[in-house]
Amino acid sequence: QVQLVESGGGLVQAGGSLRLSCDASGRTFSMAFMGWFRQAPGKERQFVAAISWSDFTPYYSNFVKGRFTISKDKASNTVYLEMNSLKPEDTAVYYCAGDPIETYSDPNYRYWGQGTQVTVST
Repeated sequence: QVQLVESGGGLVQAGGSLRLSCDASGRTFSMAFMGWFRQAPGKERQFVAAISWSDFTPYYSNFVKGRFTISKDKASNTVYLEMNSLKPEDTAVYYCAGDPIETYSDPNYRYWGQGTQVTVST
């Protein structure tokens, strides 16, 4: 099993920045991919970004390209999501996810964190 814990959410004004963290523990040696998803009230969960656990190649959804950056600390089991130029429509609960296979934007990741709220005010 792998446990994922997100942190770093909060309230920020439009145009501001936040950095989310996802700490992985447990059988992390089995991990191949980690991703960030988000879910706004009344909407489906949406892919944001993912990163390869082995070579750190990032993948992004079109609506965050150029604004968000996903990265992994090479010395630890922590994945970050740096969010810049935030917009009110970025408001959502952000979830970290992990999987033993290359899952990319597929929402069927095996492991999920509890989520962290991001609220962007106008």
